[in-house]
Amino acid sequence: MVVRPFPYCGGVPQQSSNHCHLRGDALLPTRPRDLRRSCIKRAEVRPTDSWNHSEFRVFALSDLHTDYRENMKWVECLSASKHRKDVLIVAGDVAETYQNFYLTMALLKEKFGHVFFTPGNHDLWCRREGEGYHDSLEKLNKLLGACRGLGVETQPLVINGLGIIPLLSWYHESFDKEINITGYRIPPLEMACKDYHACKWPEELSRRDESLSLHFDAMNQGNEEKIKMIQTTCSHMITFSHFVPRQELCPEKRMLFYPNLPKVIGSDSLEDRIRSIHGTEGSQYACHVFGHTHFVWDATLDGIRYVQSPLAYPRERKRRMNGGESWLPFCIYADGEFTDQLSPCFWSDYYAANPRTPHDTQLAPWVARFYKQTTIAS
Repeated sequence: MVVRPFPYCGGVPQQSSNHCHLRGDALLPTRPRDLRRSCIKRAEVRPTDSWNHSEFRVFALSDLHTDYRENMKWVECLSASKHRKDVLIVAGDVAETYQNFYLTMALLKEKFGHVFFTPGNHDLWCRREGEGYHDSLEKLNKLLGACRGLGVETQPLVINGLGIIPLLSWYHESFDKEINITGYRIPPLEMACKDYHACKWPEELSRRDESLSLHFDAMNQGNEEKIKMIQTTCSHMITFSHFVPRQELCPEKRMLFYPNLPKVIGSDSLEDRIRSIHGTEGSQYACHVFGHTHFVWDATLDGIRYVQSPLAYPRERKRRMNGGESWLPFCIYADGEFTDQLSPCFWSDYYAANPRTPHDTQLAPWVARFYKQTTIAS
């Protein structure tokens, strides 16, 4: 997820030439003590190398962003021998350019027995390759074709009795149901979100309504028979998407450096589709992997476990609260069972111990210093 930073000084936006990539650990330059004390303490997640290599394992990873040299190097340095029997779920945002996307997926396919993929917003940017694609849907078709050629799975499949179901999705602004932050000069989405300029869509698909998100969701309908087969034959199922299916999987607006972020992260139809697969009440055998916001997250809501384990940007990992180098990709399933919860997860741990208070629209101190008040904020 990419937005531009717009700290306000004297009412004039101070626009940096660098882009602020909003995600979990960047939202807190340091850990506020009051929030840190409110988090659940869990045992640290086991490093990848600690799992028994004879087991059938499934790993989850999102937001690789291998247009960054450091991230491509990270992929190159993954073991060429330890994951030959393993499955890797890649929940979108591999790379902006087709060349880097293809190289990344080829490397992952060499290292893992099976690789699954669903696209993110960065994958469909036409900013650098605008002359080569009529629109982002054409680029989507090219990426899916590249996956077919490489042997990367983009369709539902059963492996060793486990059902794995990729879901196409996109976000819509009405996904945000919580109270807006008012009284501050917060830049509009067109200025803050690069998708509005880097993606290209047919005229009938709009970012402002649900038409774009519904278009992507409708593309999943072609897999309904495969999904029904998985539902009847598999006890454990993992669905995955790039975008966020529930607003509770993102911190409240007052905590975010860009308070309007929830308007460009998720889809109601995505959650509806997940529930149609796992059941409205979920089960202990249901898991959904997602990406996009770069928040490390592991929580169970209404019977479904939701996990995000992003590689994210190099500068984010340097100050990440949640680590990442030692346990990524995260082993989510091993030898017929889901693994223990990913830990530490600063924000999902925080909300496991504290209720959401979206009615509180007073910006957190580490956020408020970036914005000039237009009126007295209530």
